[in-house]
Amino acid sequence: MLTRLLTWIPTSAAPRLKAGLSGMPRAFWALWVGTLVNRIGTMVQPFFALYLTSGRGFSTAVAGTLLTVFAVGMLFSQLIAGWLADRFGRRATLLGGMLTSAALMVTIALSSSLYAFAVELFLLGLAIDVYRPASTALVADLIPERDRTRAYGLLFWAVNLGYTAGVLIGGALVALGFSTLFWVNSATCAAFGLLVWFAVDDRAAPPAPAPTGPDGSTAGSGFGAVLRDRVMCAFILITGGYAFVYMQTMSTLPLAMRADGLSPAAFGTAMAVNGVVISVVQPLAVGRLSRANPNRVLTVGMVLVGLGFGLNALASSVFGYSLTTVLWSLGEIAFTGASAATAVALAPPHLRGRYSGAYGFAWSLGGLPAPVVGAWLLDHGSAALWLTCAAIGLLAAVAQLLLGPAVARRITTADPAPTTTPTPAAVD
Repeated sequence: MLTRLLTWIPTSAAPRLKAGLSGMPRAFWALWVGTLVNRIGTMVQPFFALYLTSGRGFSTAVAGTLLTVFAVGMLFSQLIAGWLADRFGRRATLLGGMLTSAALMVTIALSSSLYAFAVELFLLGLAIDVYRPASTALVADLIPERDRTRAYGLLFWAVNLGYTAGVLIGGALVALGFSTLFWVNSATCAAFGLLVWFAVDDRAAPPAPAPTGPDGSTAGSGFGAVLRDRVMCAFILITGGYAFVYMQTMSTLPLAMRADGLSPAAFGTAMAVNGVVISVVQPLAVGRLSRANPNRVLTVGMVLVGLGFGLNALASSVFGYSLTTVLWSLGEIAFTGASAATAVALAPPHLRGRYSGAYGFAWSLGGLPAPVVGAWLLDHGSAALWLTCAAIGLLAAVAQLLLGPAVARRITTADPAPTTTPTPAAVD
């Protein structure tokens, strides 16, 4: 079937696309489809600020406070989810997080009290990213180490395809009322959780039990084990630096473009370029990236992202910003799959959930100060902002290059494959 679907693709690209998509187990594709559906329905977050101000009549200051409360919940979401994934299992954690998110979406749509909004948004922040560590750990349980970069790259592809479609659909559904967005988002959250629960059998590759000492006690089974892992802590800091640079797309990039006299539509064009590059290049490159040295892939990805944002200092037109977007989008493609694969490769099998949660926390660590620090730098001139981003990106790349040998030593001693290899899905 896949061969027939690829007949419209150029002959030179079809083999690479087929190689990138083939050989994954059916359980993975169920997770992929669920991720796609969930991301298509993720249409509330981009419109939160408009909903709180235009839909509910809150002032800009109150809306900003409520969004901060939501962000604080998200800060701890993945850490809690990592513990839940190791303690109660990946499927149960993902299902619980998605059903909780679905319920909170409905309650927010029906609420009118400011205090109710604050509590519900905080709880939604805690629940909304629970699926990420559970999904990351589940892939590590089901997929051999050699294929994990490819698997995480394909999930990243699903996220971007779904999110792009979700923003477009959400923009159309706003005409029916903001509450429609919450109901649709709620339905897709529930659908994702239920699909994984019924279609993914994680008993085929269960998480390994925690090792026990001579007295029968469990050793190294908490987040303390993550904090004592110097290699992982260094990787978290490096990822946080990358996240600080990348998160400027959601905070200072539109402000910098406006300062250059460009309209909001120009920023939309740049983001559309990002979506197109990922949608087209990711499935074609994922096979080759998975065969490359992961440390080199990470280093090159950070260099491209650092240079892409740094070159914004020279951009002043839609065309110029679109060119820099192409550059950092290619870096994003390289970094995302390899970074998730590295995080789980560093984890002992019984701590994959916690390590995945710590990896997700690294994004919050870099993303939380990004808007404030980025805006402060922008006040001192766009060159100050973008050259700082370039410096951080390049420093992160150098740090990753130096960390690479220690990561490689750890990966060579890791369990190379799940206990039971699931039956691969047919692709022809």
